[in-house]
Amino acid sequence: LFAYPPSVTMAYNRYISVGRVVLINYGPAKGQLAVIVNVIDQNRLLVCGGTGGVERQQIALKWCSITDYTVKAPLNSRRGVVGKALKEADVHAKWAASSWGKKLTTKSKRATLTDFDRFKVMMLRQKKAKIVNGEFKKLKKAAK
Repeated sequence: LFAYPPSVTMAYNRYISVGRVVLINYGPAKGQLAVIVNVIDQNRLLVCGGTGGVERQQIALKWCSITDYTVKAPLNSRRGVVGKALKEADVHAKWAASSWGKKLTTKSKRATLTDFDRFKVMMLRQKKAKIVNGEFKKLKKAAK
């Protein structure tokens, strides 16, 4: 009855599945990547961080953000298997290169700044703005 044009694509393509990499947003492992090893129920996941950071544990789905990355890890994989899959897929390098990962590292760096460091950042921003505005005024004047 209802035929959709073939150009229609799904708006959402990140699904909960075994092997999907998630970012943990809450709890002791906040800010670390883990892999979904099993889906316990509609609210809980069994995750494992491989050889680094996150221990194999159950975690609330609300505590995770789903990323675009997946690894080839079978159901109920152990830490070693997950660690090898993460290395093989080079997930940590891809994460560090992504805009989401860069934003989180910038945020964590800014959180550790001292008062004097914040002052230096402010002064550098003022210098940059002065240079940019000066060039903009030159271009604006040349356009007249």
